[in-house]
Amino acid sequence: MNNADSISPRPGPGAARRLAVLAAFVLTVFAGVAKAADKPLVDWPEKPELTFGFIKLTDMAPLAIAYEKGYFEDEGLYVSLEAQANWKVLLDGVVDGQLDGAHMLAGQPLAATIGFGTKAHIITAFSMDLNGNGITVANSVWEEMKKNIERRDGKPVHPISASALKPVVKAYRDRGERFKMGMVFPVSTHNYELRYWLAAGGIHPGYYAPHRGDTSGQLQAEALLSVTPPPQMPATLEAGTIHGYCVGEPWNQQAVFKGVGVPVITDYEIWKNNPEKVFGVSEAWAEKYPNTHARVVKALIRAAKWLDENDNANRPEAVKILAKSEYVGADEAVIANSMTGTFEYEKGDERPIPDFNVFFRHNATYPYYSDAIWYLTQMRRWGQIAEQKSDDWYMETARDVYRPDVYALAARALIQEGKMKASDFPDFDSEDGFKPPQSEFIDGVTYDGREPNAYLKQFDIGLKGDQRL
Repeated sequence: MNNADSISPRPGPGAARRLAVLAAFVLTVFAGVAKAADKPLVDWPEKPELTFGFIKLTDMAPLAIAYEKGYFEDEGLYVSLEAQANWKVLLDGVVDGQLDGAHMLAGQPLAATIGFGTKAHIITAFSMDLNGNGITVANSVWEEMKKNIERRDGKPVHPISASALKPVVKAYRDRGERFKMGMVFPVSTHNYELRYWLAAGGIHPGYYAPHRGDTSGQLQAEALLSVTPPPQMPATLEAGTIHGYCVGEPWNQQAVFKGVGVPVITDYEIWKNNPEKVFGVSEAWAEKYPNTHARVVKALIRAAKWLDENDNANRPEAVKILAKSEYVGADEAVIANSMTGTFEYEKGDERPIPDFNVFFRHNATYPYYSDAIWYLTQMRRWGQIAEQKSDDWYMETARDVYRPDVYALAARALIQEGKMKASDFPDFDSEDGFKPPQSEFIDGVTYDGREPNAYLKQFDIGLKGDQRL
């Protein structure tokens, strides 16, 4: 671990600090008991000293806020936060026990559990956010794309379809050049959103064929996608190594500030209110420390609510926190461009997107089975799942990984303690883990998590049914 990117609890002798945390925790417990006049729903934490990993992106905010606002301490948890070099290192840390849990790509627990890449049973009981990503292209690519985009009042009409990029990609191929785009990880939301956008515009993003030993994801591709670490994306774009990328903030806005690229679309416009990151732990860890797990989720729920409450009134303070080197480490102005409800496309073209980053609204923190199943359908669509699976398999896999039962326990404990209201959450007695069918995708296709195979059959580009590579 990089000590510069590690956040231990605030200064003071370790033993004294732990005693202070314990004292605060005991007072909180007794206050909660007195208020509720009931036995607490969640008992003492089995493991109070914890280390969590994260990647330097703004959507790690619930971890930073839970730490800075003392929500972990309220739960009797003595937490250290450590930035990780990349998503694989982060996942390996959770698997081998160096990390107790981590800010993860939503696809990571699912992929690990089914054995695509690192094989391990990872679970999540907390969804960290909705939206938050964008697709950026190099200035030279944007100049060519603009010829194919409708304009109104001198500005491009959004959302911008990848059909505007298709002639540009074709021109590259006609010249014998490869059109290359970056994404952050093979099972990242960014990979699936970029592929979705490209395919919706008629550009084939390529297949994976792990059963044939090909994990490049570039089979039959018209645009070649490969992994680039998020903080390196603007510089890699400027160097001409890639011609565009899909990434979370602040790295799209950084391209605007540096003048090296233009964000052309946000994931909010590709799939409105899409799930993005989750908090993941190993199943073995969760079974060994159930009270600790529930208390971590309690702290994260409170942090997420703080981030969204009063119409994002706390976001300016959150920006200052995230700008610290130990968290995201980007300029406040860059982080604020998206975190405070606006997004800048072409330089000077700033537009309001109040829900670009959502941490609590729209039940953002609840781990919906339907969210898990969407990710699994994309793994199947692009060949990471090589063979057809039954609808029951999708449901069983979602239940193996997503744990709304742990979330509900944490939420009920917060309600019992008077820290949250029942109206802040779904109705746990009637909630079945599925959102209503969603149709707010850029291509107008409707997604129903209860019918994954029928969903896949709607696409012209991508594997479906019994198709194999």
